[in-house]
Amino acid sequence: MIRTLEERIALVTGASRGVGKGVVLGLCEAGATVYFSGRSTRGAGSTGGAPGTIEETAEEAALLGGDAIGLACDHNEDEQTRAVLERIRDEQGRLDILVNNVWGGYEYLQRGEYVHAGKPSWERPTSLWDEMFNAGPRAHYITSALAAPLMIERGRGLIVNVSYFAGESFRGDVIYSLAKSTSTRMAAHLAEELRPHGVAAVALYPGLVRTESVLAAGDFFDLSNSESPQFVGRAVAALAADAAILDRSGQALVVAELGEEYGFKDVDGMQPRSVRAEFAS
Repeated sequence: MIRTLEERIALVTGASRGVGKGVVLGLCEAGATVYFSGRSTRGAGSTGGAPGTIEETAEEAALLGGDAIGLACDHNEDEQTRAVLERIRDEQGRLDILVNNVWGGYEYLQRGEYVHAGKPSWERPTSLWDEMFNAGPRAHYITSALAAPLMIERGRGLIVNVSYFAGESFRGDVIYSLAKSTSTRMAAHLAEELRPHGVAAVALYPGLVRTESVLAAGDFFDLSNSESPQFVGRAVAALAADAAILDRSGQALVVAELGEEYGFKDVDGMQPRSVRAEFAS
């Protein structure tokens, strides 16, 4: 990979594993200095019993020649989020890229509460609303609000809200669809607010990503057109390196389509196809 992001400073939230970890790797291979957050640490253990810690993410990033700094942070706690941004300001004085990836919407499954999966809204506990929104769109909003001044001061920057097609068409889960829709619309509204300051904001839709949890349930998925987490990171890196990114600000972009447009492939050399048509209303 061409190191197009040297001297850029990035923050990726929710990166102990999964898509967030892949974004850290994709940005590091492009030369960025990447701060990233997560709750899972070797000392405290992994949340929900899922594999992956911030230390492991940092070690894998180092193998790519990247400079990755893992910070323990629970984005349900605003003061912890504030501390992350204050550290970046103290150490770097700026922020060029923010990737809002943190997501707590599946924690009920990690607790073994499978009975709630697939149930209609009137048969599910209302607590699922808070789990999907607090460590999702609310965390994205708080982090963006704290990060924006670091970008506005320099007159440039990129905010990426990792979202999904479910925000545009109902996929059998009212709360999930609303949470993703909120993250997508937030990017569009932030784009309007930040455009005069030279800062772009977009929503980003991965396809089926080979995260740890997806691979663990591989018998239930057709992985023939799946994406590695790092493929999502390469999409973010391509967007951040685009000098005309303000022209795309406010849009909802599809990772696989960006691969075709910018000419990057997955780590296995494959070119995943967009699944947009599968979600057409």
